[in-house]
Amino acid sequence: MSKRHSKRPLIRGAESGLDQLKIQVMKQQGYPVRKDRPDQVKYEVAKELGVPLNTEYNGELSSKQVGQVGGHIGGAMVREMIRMAQERLNKPEQK
Repeated sequence: MSKRHSKRPLIRGAESGLDQLKIQVMKQQGYPVRKDRPDQVKYEVAKELGVPLNTEYNGELSSKQVGQVGGHIGGAMVREMIRMAQERLNKPEQK
């Protein structure tokens, strides 16, 4: 039996910051993102990728299809976090 993954971030209170990052990153990629429902962008991504994701039951989707959607969003967010970290590392320290 596999362990169910929690959709909550490991750090309590990080949801808001992650939502803001998702909004910023996905808007940069040209997706319409609702500030009150940033998770809804997954349907736009799925549509673009040809994955039949819907708001009801999605049990017929393969792991590959689900991964394409999540990877597209999560990958963009990780790339942005890496860019932000590199930018901070390259800034001279202010005293």
